[in-house]
Order: sequence, then C-alpha cells, then structure tokens
Amino acid sequence: MADPSMICAVLQPVCGFINEAGVPAATARGVSSFACIKRNLRDLTKAMEDLQAVEKVVRGQVALETNNLNECHPQVSLWQTRVLHVLVDPIVQESDQLFQSSCLCSSSLSLRKRYCLGKRVAEMLEDVDRLIREGKQFDTFASKRLPDSVEERPRTKTFGFEPVLRDLGKYCDSTNVSIIGVCGPGGVGKTTLLNTFNNELKACGRDYQVVIMIEVSNSKTLNKAAIQSTITDRLGLPWDDRQTEEARARFLMKALRRKKFVILLDDVWNKFQLEDVGIPTPDSESKSKVILTSRSVDVCYQMGAQQSLIKMEYLEKEAAWELFRSNLSTQAIAAIDSSGPNNAVKQHANAIVQSCGGLPLALKVIASAVAGLTTPSEWSLAMQATKHDIKDIDGIPEMFHKLKYSYDKLTQTQQQCFLYCTLFPEYGSISKDQLVEYWMAEELIPPDPNRGHRIINRLLSACLLESCGSDLEVKMHHIIRHLGLSLAVQQKIVVKAGMNLEKAPPHREWRTARRISLMYNDIRDLGISPECKDLVTLLVQNNPNLDKLSPTFFQSMYSLKVLDLSHTRIKELPLCSTLAKLKFLNLSHTFIERLPEDFWMLKKLRHLDLSVTKALKETLDNCSKLYKLRVLNLFRSNYGIRDVNDLNIDSLRELEFLGITIYAEDVLKKLTNTHPLAKSTQRLSLKHCEQMQSIQISDFTHMVQLRELYVESCLDLIQLIADPDKGKASCLQILTLARLPSLQTILVGSSPHHFRNLLEITISHCHKLHDITWVLKLDALEKLSISHCNELEQVVQETINKVDNRRGGIEHNIVQRSGIINGFSEEQEIHCMVEDAYNEHVKGYQNKTENEQIKGVHHVGFPKLRAMVLTDLPKLTAICNPRDFPCLEIIRVERCPRFTALPLGQMSDCPKLKQICGSYDWWKKLEWNGKETIENKYFIPIKDED
Repeated sequence: MADPSMICAVLQPVCGFINEAGVPAATARGVSSFACIKRNLRDLTKAMEDLQAVEKVVRGQVALETNNLNECHPQVSLWQTRVLHVLVDPIVQESDQLFQSSCLCSSSLSLRKRYCLGKRVAEMLEDVDRLIREGKQFDTFASKRLPDSVEERPRTKTFGFEPVLRDLGKYCDSTNVSIIGVCGPGGVGKTTLLNTFNNELKACGRDYQVVIMIEVSNSKTLNKAAIQSTITDRLGLPWDDRQTEEARARFLMKALRRKKFVILLDDVWNKFQLEDVGIPTPDSESKSKVILTSRSVDVCYQMGAQQSLIKMEYLEKEAAWELFRSNLSTQAIAAIDSSGPNNAVKQHANAIVQSCGGLPLALKVIASAVAGLTTPSEWSLAMQATKHDIKDIDGIPEMFHKLKYSYDKLTQTQQQCFLYCTLFPEYGSISKDQLVEYWMAEELIPPDPNRGHRIINRLLSACLLESCGSDLEVKMHHIIRHLGLSLAVQQKIVVKAGMNLEKAPPHREWRTARRISLMYNDIRDLGISPECKDLVTLLVQNNPNLDKLSPTFFQSMYSLKVLDLSHTRIKELPLCSTLAKLKFLNLSHTFIERLPEDFWMLKKLRHLDLSVTKALKETLDNCSKLYKLRVLNLFRSNYGIRDVNDLNIDSLRELEFLGITIYAEDVLKKLTNTHPLAKSTQRLSLKHCEQMQSIQISDFTHMVQLRELYVESCLDLIQLIADPDKGKASCLQILTLARLPSLQTILVGSSPHHFRNLLEITISHCHKLHDITWVLKLDALEKLSISHCNELEQVVQETINKVDNRRGGIEHNIVQRSGIINGFSEEQEIHCMVEDAYNEHVKGYQNKTENEQIKGVHHVGFPKLRAMVLTDLPKLTAICNPRDFPCLEIIRVERCPRFTALPLGQMSDCPKLKQICGSYDWWKKLEWNGKETIENKYFIPIKDED
C-alpha cells in the first residue's frame, strides 16, 4: 500500500504546475482542494477562531444597542445567523475521521471522499474569510425599534370590571361614537381599567394601527410637551427640541390622521383641546377613538363624551371580597376559611371589607396592611381601626394623598362646603336643602339656594359626594368621609356624630372648636357651660333622650350662627340673649312648650323651624319681631292658627318659606284668598277643621309654592278634588291623608291636573276608601304608602267586564263597581270632570291591542314609582293587574292577611327591584311564579307584630 504522505508529496508539485500553467480555475480549485486538503483544514481552523472573535465583538455591540431598546440591524442579524450555521458545521470532525483511516487512497471510493471533503473545506474557508471581512466592516449594529401597534401595560388581576369593559368594547365598536368618557372617584380603578383594555386590544388583534396611552394629570397646567413626547415616541417619529409646541402639534396631527388610532387619556382634570397637543378629533369616517378617564363628570362632558359616558361604580360585595382576599397572605386566608360555627376572623374581615365601601384602592391598601393577621384578636383590632382610626393603618396616608387631589381642585368655598359634609354620620344620607341652609347661615355662600345646589353638583361631579335613590339627598363614601375627617382636624372641626355618646365631649374639645357635631348619639344631658367663643355651628339633632340644657349653656357662644336641636326631648331653651349672631335654629320634633322671653333679641335669625312641635303653645308674639326671618316653619305644630285674626305676621317682609298649621276652614279660606302669606306658604297642615266636608285643590291657586299638604283629623271631610289645572301648574309634591274617617272620594281630573307633580302619597286611617285607582293618573309618583285603611280591597280597581259603550255602542273593556263608572263616581259628574276623564280612559283602551284587552294587561301607570308600602290593610287582596314597574325598588307588605298576589308578571317587569319585605307566612302564601328564583336575593323577612 502506498504511503499517503508520499502521495501528497508527489501531488504538491503538480498543484504548483497547474497554478502556473493557466489551467481553468474550476479545474485548478478542484485539484488544489484535493491535493491541499490538510493545509486548507489548518487554515479553516484558524479562520474559525478569528470568526468567533469577530462574532463576539459584534454580539457585544448588539447587546449594548438592545439594552438601549434599539433593534438589531437586519444585516447584522442575518450575518449572525450565517455565522451560527458555519460554527456548528461538522466538517472539521468529519475530516479528522477520514484522516484517521489508513487507506485513504487505497480505492476509488476513498479518493472520491477526499475530493468531496477537500472541496467542502475550500468552500467553507472562503465563506469564513468573507464573514470575517463583513463582520469587521460593520459600523452600525442596530436601528431604532419600530413601535408595536399596542404597547403592553402593567397587568393587574381585576374584579368586577367585566360590565365596564363590555361597555367600553361596545362604544369602541360603535361607528357613532368617537370620544368615550370614563368617570369615577379616585381609587375606583380607572387607570387599571385603561391598562386592562389596552392589553385586551393587544390580545384580540383589532385593526387599530396604533394604541397610545397617555397620563395627562393636568390638575394645574397641561404638560403639552410630555404628551407630545409620548405620541412622538409611540409613532416612532424624530423629536426636535427646536420645534415649538404649536408646530409639533401640527406635525403630529398630520401623522395621526394617516392612521386608525386609539388614544387613552388617563386622569384628565381639566378640559383641553385635543388639537393643542397634536391629537386630531376623531370622527365616524376615521373610525379612531379617544378614551379619557376623569374624576369629574363635567370634564368628561366638556371633552365631548356627552353621549358615551361610563360611570365606574364601587365594587359589589362579592367582587370587593375577592379583591380583598387576593391581597392577603396564605395564613390569613386559611384563618378566614377555617370551619366553625362562629368564625370571628371571617366576621371581622367582612366588617373591614364593608368599611371600604367597594373602593378598590382602599381594599388593596387595607388588605395589604392586615395581610399577615391570623388571630381573632388581631383582626378585631384591625376592624376597629378601619372604623375609627383608619388614618393610622399602614398605607392609608399615601392613599389619602392620592384621594386628596380631588379636594385640592376645589375652590376654597367648595372645600369648606365639602368639609361641612363630614359633620354627618357615616352611612347616612344628607338632605340637600338642609345642607344648603347650613351653608347660607354660616355665610359660606351668599343667601342664594341655587348657589348652594350648584356646589353640591360640583361635589357630585368630583365624586366627593354620591347620589342617593332620591334627588333630594346625597351621601358620602366611608373612605372619602375619613379623608374629610383627616382634613377637618386642621379646621378645628369636632365630629362625634353617630358614636353612641352618652355624655358631652370634655371642655377642652369645645374650647377651640369652630364646628361641633354631636348628632345621632344617646346624650341625655348637656348640663354644662362650655367655653367656646369661636363656635360657629353646633349640631345636636337626633339625640332622642336629650331633655336638658344647662341654663347657662349658651353663655359664651357669641359667634354661634347655626344651632340644630331637632329630634330631641328638650322642653325649653335656656336664655339666649348671647346668640346675637344666630341665623339658623331648628327646634322641630322637640317637646318645647314656649320660646324664651328674650327670644326676640335674635335679630339676625333667618331660619326658624318649629315643625312637629307637639307641645308648643305660643310663638308668634316673639316671631313677629324677627324681621329678617326668611324661613318660618310651623308645619304640623301644636301651635296653629285657629282664628282669622291670628294671621298677623305681615311684618316679616323677607319671608320666603312659610310652613303653617290651620285649625279652621275660615282661616284656610282667608289664607287662600290672595293673602300676603299665601305666596310664601310651602307646607300646609290642616288639622281638626270642623265641618269642612270638601277640599278642592284649585282653591290653593294663590299658594304658588305649596309643596306639601298634610290633612289630618278633619273628621267631616268627605271628598278631596284635584280638578283640571286651568292656570299655573301646581307645585304640590307630597300629600298625606291621615285619620279621615269620613273620606270616601278622591277625584282627579283630566290631565293636566293639580296632582300631576305629586312625588309621595301617604294614606292612613281612611276607613271608607275602597280603592285609590286615581293614582294611575300620577305619572310623577315615586312613593306610595297606605296603612290602616280597613275597607281598602285593591289599590287599583281593575275588574274587567265587557259592556256596551253608552257613547256609541262600541264594546270596550271598562271598569264597573257599585255606582262608579271607570273609577269615577257621580260626584265627579257633578263637578263636570267625568266627561274628560272618561274620554281619556276610553281613548287609552282604544289604543291597546285586542290581545291586551282580552288579558286585561296594562303597560302604563306607575312609570316612576320607586317604593310601595302597604301595612295593616285587613281586606286588601291585590294591588293591581300585572304591569311594568320600570323604577320600582322596594315593595313592603306587613299585616295584610288576604294579600297574596304581586302585580308582577316576571322579574323583567321591574328591572330595578332591590327588596321585597314581608313576613315568612305571607311569602309562603304568595302566588307568584318568580318568587323561588329571587328569594335569596330580594326577600327580606319582617316579623309581624300582634
């Protein structure tokens, strides 16, 4: 066998000859690669080492660029891929295996392998040399990254956000909506909502070309440059510091107009023009969207979201509980979930969650603070802290700092009005009118109620107050109230409302206080003489056992302007000559018998409330000298007008509101006959008016502001007539009919009638009433309460019979019952009212379909009714035929033994229903298919008392 080394030695001169003789290049390369394979392998090994060194340098440069968020240059990326393929090629290992063979040239097969391998080595060597040259020539290793269409935002697990996200998605899909507003209080999760929606847009791959989220936070000034910088960066455009904001805005608008975009503007405090920062106002043609969040409803409207506003509410109980648990430790969750009949830890945890009022920020902060608690005693202390000392919990100061932004945005007057709201107990409602009266008396605002209601609307818009079920009241969230209390301390405001106090606060707390609230406690005695020369407001109402004030209680209250002692048992006022600045005094629902002799000295008094003072014997001699009185309320007071000559308070020239009790029909006639007091009468009580058989509401025409009428114990009253309103619309909103044993008929004329604005009706102890079908004509009615009417069988009489129409022979469904045609009696014919009412009734039936007539089903009536209360009605069997109750929230039935049917076909008839209250016995007898499905959610049992 020939020695391989000898063969190579022979071939070397041949290779040199080929190179010199000009043999074709392909042939030369083939022979050379065959003959010089070992040399080429050595060169390849060295070249690969050089390539690895160059690749390491390039890789380092690329890493530096990507760390700066730049993107690797495409050519560099391709070079790195090629290098990787070369470095992993197994050619060197294959060559080593072939050279280890002892018979490399012993056959034609081995020579063929040598030739192929030599060729591959030569080609690989050329590739490696080229890659080395290219790697050394790179001067640019990365380029600026092109922005993603949607940039990932921080992910947070959400609870209870599904409905809001659905609404947001629907608005985004709508071609009629371009600007969407999301409003809600601080800490409710608006930013989290935008982050979540942003990430959903990324996940679902909608066809938006760019989604940009911008934190605006323009509580003071709008940072246009910061907003423009965010937009520029997200569009991948160059930034030029030399450009003015106006020029940059024009440039960005041109860029955005070419794209279908979604702009998410978070935390907008003040209105601004989108174009000023470079955002073109989207329209239906562009299909772009602007979504903004704000704590202010007004700001959302001003930014153009009038028709597409989403209000973020506090979390429901279940979602709040889950969010709270998600921030607890494993040990704390185990303590809550431990089995046992009385799990104190779970009870305390539930109380803490309830105290957060569904505010996500508070739930997270407080859950984090209690995350490691495991024992009942620890949880008990935490629960007490959330009620009284919440500011001492870890993380709460930082939370208050965030929430305080809303407060800082208010004017100084609005801030003072907000802090005034903290004087009321938590979890209760606050009367808007009462609040405004306090503000005016303390001179926080001018004597203009409209100004006060505008401030309330501003606080509502800023989510510092919340709406109640009634338009007449507002409430304050528990956490917002604690924020207010933390600020109130600096304003020398002492709040002890609803704290179950039995004694007055110590003297030191009175000494420097400007406002003190002791309302809703169990204080029995204020036998003190506090030194409080700076005290401006003192609220002591709703201490039901308070019956004594020290004779010198007022001796140092020189600055007092607001004093509320209502709903207490006090029988007399101490000497009050020191109260020279007093402007507001409320003694309603007290047992006061007479006013002190020096009462006339309260020359600045503007508001005096003596309503429902059942022991008051005389007052007008004092009141007639209080020339600045704007409000005088003697509604349902024991002291009333019994004689025509007693109407003698004409000296009160500034009187705007008069509540009065009248005991004689001739006094009523004088008052209603253009008497000067008629125009200011807003609440009227008629009591023990002997021989008065009829009341006609049109007689009260001159009482242009009459809002409440209370008719009580007028034993001879037979009928009440709300005739058609031929003149100015009646303002009457509240009607009470109590202890009227002879009342048989209530007539309501055709619309518009004098009851058309009634909101509340209360009827009690009217034993001759069989039904009150006329309530169907009260479209504004919100609350209906009926009790102790022994003959009432149905609220609305709707027995349907087929009879011939006497006015044309056409058959209609009409109501008949013992002398009443269509719910209208003969007395109504006498007053020329039945014709219009009858025609209106028939017309309503003519408009119904034949199917509805056969079934006797109404789809009108009670359009705004929110609450219905029925108690002590022994003969009541039904309310009315099934119908829609679009606004009904509460039905309460007590001690109505024959009543077994709700006027509901199905739950969709009353979409806002929250409570059905009644005894278990009544609930069991109730004939209604839907009751099993809603028992756990809506039914609240009441124990019937014997």
